[in-house]
Amino acid sequence: MNNVLKSLKLKSIEDAMKLIKSGDRIMVSGFGNSGDPKMLVQALTEVDANDLTIISNDLGSPNEGLGTLLTAGKVKGLIGNYYNWNPEVADEFNAGNITVDLIPQGSFAEGIRAAGVGVAGFYTKTAVGTGLENGREVKEFNGEKYLLQEAIPADVALISAQIADELGNLVYYKTARNFNPIMAMAGKLVIAEVSEIVPVGSLDPESIVTPHIFVDVLVKRSC
Repeated sequence: MNNVLKSLKLKSIEDAMKLIKSGDRIMVSGFGNSGDPKMLVQALTEVDANDLTIISNDLGSPNEGLGTLLTAGKVKGLIGNYYNWNPEVADEFNAGNITVDLIPQGSFAEGIRAAGVGVAGFYTKTAVGTGLENGREVKEFNGEKYLLQEAIPADVALISAQIADELGNLVYYKTARNFNPIMAMAGKLVIAEVSEIVPVGSLDPESIVTPHIFVDVLVKRSC
């Protein structure tokens, strides 16, 4: 039985990338260089998929990490919060080549989690009275203003974990966990890049953060 389950989820990176289509909204985990699926990101720059909306904390640096997607002209929109490392984001936005939806980091994380648990949105005081309020609903509760943040779903989530079992249960390494668990919940299709795959029953149940029901594809990290 385990071999059957393994064959259903473990794929080559080439086969995994074939599941991504032009126009997809793609979540990519990571905070800077921690917890990001480097191999999947590199493969994404090489597939025939364009007009992508990238949902991520940041966009790497020019022509590095996720920044390679922007340099290659594959991005039509960004949803995230920290683009200071990549000046090409501002250049492309100001030129009208991409859209950028800036969301404060806490609201960004909670918006992803909301999508994963089936919540349409939530109200927060964060960003009220700032430029980020423009175009969003503002509502008053108990005499104070709150901003509506809608849930942030994705067609595909590219995530990274340290260890998976053959079912797809995931264990993360310390702070490399970051956005990975909530993105696994919010993506319709979840592709997990992992360093090690072990037999079912090998993992301590208390160490499993992402249950296998959230993981569709496993890709073994090559190094």
